[in-house]
Amino acid sequence: MTVHFIGAGPGAADLLTLRGRDLIAASPVCLYAGSLVPEGVLAHCPPGARLVNTAPLALDAIIAEIASAHAEGKDVARLHSGDLSVWSAMGEQIRRLRDLGIPYDVTPGVPSFAASAAALGVELTLPGLAQSVILTRTGGRASPMPAGETLAAFAATGATLAIHLSIHALNRVVEELLPHYGPECPVAVVWRATWPDQRIVRAPLAGIVDAIGSEIDRTALILVGPALAQEGFQESRLYADDYDRRYRPRGTAPRFPEGE
Repeated sequence: MTVHFIGAGPGAADLLTLRGRDLIAASPVCLYAGSLVPEGVLAHCPPGARLVNTAPLALDAIIAEIASAHAEGKDVARLHSGDLSVWSAMGEQIRRLRDLGIPYDVTPGVPSFAASAAALGVELTLPGLAQSVILTRTGGRASPMPAGETLAAFAATGATLAIHLSIHALNRVVEELLPHYGPECPVAVVWRATWPDQRIVRAPLAGIVDAIGSEIDRTALILVGPALAQEGFQESRLYADDYDRRYRPRGTAPRFPEGE
């Protein structure tokens, strides 16, 4: 028996890995975050599978469901939206499973920042503009931010910021970022990326609050940084004709002679 933690992706039912799909299809028990995991993903569950929506459950109740399946020798597909490596609450579940001696594995999913960048049709790391993407959030009731992890500190790097779980605090986000990025820095807010009702709002940093209004208050990602304009960047040397690389040796003394 194994608990399969599976990243169910950002929303579109077909943005699921083949491994994730196959594990869901082979698991007689499925625990899923009903507020964010689409019904199309649950369609992969086998006939007669026990489906448990964990949205209204506390951690103890979730672990009790898993322990019950473990006692019956039944694999569990544990579905979370996006990818499990960030803000999934997987860590606290795994800690309990280790204490109980229940085996588990993890299958990654498409993260919301990648789905949002795809919806925008942009590359978040452009030569000369940004070569780093910082995934962060503002503090909330469930998880406060550590003292050193402030938006101002991250903004000082000039990197592209992907700010999660913070649309409700957009005024505060803008206030902290303005001194570092300036009023004209491009911003994109992607609401429910890849869902049928996906919505995208673009505006300069100083105008994004007015552009959003009060309609979007959750499940939205805020992307900030010069790279979002997709202008004024250098071309990568990777595909330059005179760039010496392993698969395209150039010059009289290439670093990687042909055949190596």
